[in-house]
Amino acid sequence: MVTFLAGGTGTPKLLAGAGDVFAPERTAVVANTGDDIELGGLLVCPDLDTMLFLDGGELDRETWWGIADDTAETHDELHRLATAADLPTGPQYLPADAQTAGRNIARHRRFSGVAEFMHIGDRDRAVHVTRTSLLDAGHSLTAVTRRLADAFGLDRELLPMSDDPVATMIHTPDGPMHFQEWWVGRSGQPAVEDVEFRGGEAASVTDAVRRALADPVVVGPSNPVTSLGPMLAVDGIREALVDTPVVAVSPFVEDEVFSGPAADLMAGVGREPSTAGVAEAYPFADAFVLDSDDGTDLDRPVVRTDTALDTGADSDRVARAVADALAEVA
Repeated sequence: MVTFLAGGTGTPKLLAGAGDVFAPERTAVVANTGDDIELGGLLVCPDLDTMLFLDGGELDRETWWGIADDTAETHDELHRLATAADLPTGPQYLPADAQTAGRNIARHRRFSGVAEFMHIGDRDRAVHVTRTSLLDAGHSLTAVTRRLADAFGLDRELLPMSDDPVATMIHTPDGPMHFQEWWVGRSGQPAVEDVEFRGGEAASVTDAVRRALADPVVVGPSNPVTSLGPMLAVDGIREALVDTPVVAVSPFVEDEVFSGPAADLMAGVGREPSTAGVAEAYPFADAFVLDSDDGTDLDRPVVRTDTALDTGADSDRVARAVADALAEVA
C-alpha cells in the first residue's frame, strides 16, 4: 500500500494516469480540508471532491474542478436573483458570531450563498447537500466521505485529513481572509503577509489517517503552504511522516512554479519559492522527484524526469519516477 497526500490539482493529475504503477485498490489518498468552506449552508470540500470525481470518472479535466458537463441552473439563478434584488456580490462572510455557531466542521469559514462566488454545478451541489445532511445527522466527515466514495464507485480509499475544522486564512494588507476568498474571489490578491491554519492547534489525526500514514507516503506536486500546510498543522500527521518513508514531487523547476500561487504563498511565509524551499519545508521527505531541468542539489536521494503533468502518459512517467524513488527509501 502507498498513501498519497493531495491538495489542489497536483496529486490528482499525478494519479490520473498512474493506475499501471499505483493501482487504486493498493493506494489511499489523504486530502487537505483547509480549503473547505460553508457556502449557503453547504459544506464544500474542493480537494476531497476533485479526487472523488476523478476516481469516479466524473471530473471536469478542463478545469480540474467539478463534474464534467454539469449544468449550473441553480448557480445562474442565484446570480439573477441577486441582480434583480440589488444584493451584493462577491465573497460575503456571515457575521462574526455565526463563524463559531452551527456545525463545528465549518468554523471560521462560513460564507453567504447570495450570488455565490464559487461556481457550483447542479450535480456537484447534490454532493454538498448529501455531505452536509449526513454531517448534520451526526456522521463524521470521514464516514461521510466513505459513503460518497461508495456512491461514486471508488476503488481507492479517500480520507479527509481530519474530522476537525482547520481553516486556511491568508493574512494580507486588507486583513485576514479565507484561502477561497483570496484565490477564487480575489484572484490571488492582495499580497500575502502570512498564512494561518486556524483551528489546527485543536485538530487531531483520525485513526483511519494514522493507519494510512503507516504505509509509504507520496507528497504530490502540491502547494507546500496551503495544500500541505493544513495537514502538517494537524496533531499527529507531521509525526507520522517522520516515521514512514516519504517521497515528494517538487511543484517547482528550480525557482519556476508549474502553476498556481505556490511561489507567492511561499514568499509570503518567508520561505524561498523554489525546489530548495520545498525541501526545507519538507524535512520529513526521504527522497524527491525533480524535473530533468531542475539542477537543485539536495541532501537526499533524487530521481529526475520530465515532471509536466498534462496527459495520462505524463502521469505514468512521473509515477514511475516516484516508484523508483520509493524503492530507494522504502
